[in-house]
Amino acid sequence: MTIDTTVAAPTALHPLDDPVRTALLGAHHRFADWSGRIGRYDPQVARFVGHPPVLDARDWSDLAALLGPGGSAGLRGYHVPPPGWTVLDEIGSVQMDGTALAVAHDPDLEILTAADVPEILELIDRTKPGPYAERTIEMGVYLGLRVDGRLVAMAGERMHPPGWTEISAVCTDAEFRGRGIATRLIRAVGAGIRARGDLPFLHALAANTTAIDLYRTLGFTVRKRSVLTVVQAPDAP
Repeated sequence: MTIDTTVAAPTALHPLDDPVRTALLGAHHRFADWSGRIGRYDPQVARFVGHPPVLDARDWSDLAALLGPGGSAGLRGYHVPPPGWTVLDEIGSVQMDGTALAVAHDPDLEILTAADVPEILELIDRTKPGPYAERTIEMGVYLGLRVDGRLVAMAGERMHPPGWTEISAVCTDAEFRGRGIATRLIRAVGAGIRARGDLPFLHALAANTTAIDLYRTLGFTVRKRSVLTVVQAPDAP
């Protein structure tokens, strides 16, 4: 869809203040679907929605058009939707700046491809690192570690706001945890990001203090704490 970028462009001062819209207007424009000021990823790639900090009546209407009847989305910050909408959840999250991450390539890791998606989805299902769709692999480079031919850990790149790349899907099978594999993956993904001239960042659930503590030891700092309001559109227009 052709958009009027004077309407759709984020008003945030920093690309990470609205990483979905800044990515969809830039590196990930091929995945974008727009309605007014609201942008979303192709649902087969990711289920993220970009939006202004405050939604007006037109924005809610545009969001409903993108989601379809009964569709749901997570919105940054606290939001009170208009009548007919439902708030399904409010989830605390942190955004972490990885400017100080010490990066390192790892020859034992392999670049995952579309042919690996069935194994990736099985690993995601076992480890629950967060949402991952059939075409999420198209968002960036994903690295994996195999043991005896079995994919046991992975991490990769997700959103690409200007100058930044998100590290995501960091996961390790339970039997292989405690061996520093996640650290190796994060540093290796970060090495690819830095080689392009970008800086790494990531998101984590505020309740996942174990992961946040690990990221801190690697040099990440909390840039922003926020809430994700999960809303559901009306069942009928």
